[in-house]
Amino acid sequence: MSKAAPNAPDPLSVDPSSGPLTLALPDLQATERLATGLAGALEPGLIVFLSGDLGAGKTTFTRALLRALGYAGRVKSPTFTLLESYELSRFQLYHFDFYRLSSGRDWLDAGFDDLLGGTGVAVIEWPERAAASLPPPDLRLRLDFDAARGEDARVATLEAGSPRGMACLRRLRAASAAC
Repeated sequence: MSKAAPNAPDPLSVDPSSGPLTLALPDLQATERLATGLAGALEPGLIVFLSGDLGAGKTTFTRALLRALGYAGRVKSPTFTLLESYELSRFQLYHFDFYRLSSGRDWLDAGFDDLLGGTGVAVIEWPERAAASLPPPDLRLRLDFDAARGEDARVATLEAGSPRGMACLRRLRAASAAC
């Protein structure tokens, strides 16, 4: 797992209940390592909000997450379909992309609310497009460009939104410390 600049505080030393976890991701491989770490921390029923500007790597992150969970098939962006579903050994992963929603209620009208909080894991890109009608997330992950460190560099900010999200961050931190 990539860490902050040499003199910056180690983001992995912060208790997840005390605030967000911020990680420097200098390249695609660091983003993939974060996805791998998160894959080991996911459990059925989790709702993950995935935010960031266009091109920040949300779908790339989700593709790496699915690979780490053992999915070997084609991973498509749900930008036009709103949902891609993946049957995994531990649970079903629902990958939503709400970028093209015209209304915050469109996802409800499509019946997608039945897929949240059950036995699957929901990863929702562009949750802000439906924020008023979405249940609160267990985990928020934001990817931002870090142009000062290079074209492929990103900063990931993870924040727990529930006790289950805090447990997920603790497992992610433990997995990161072992790297």
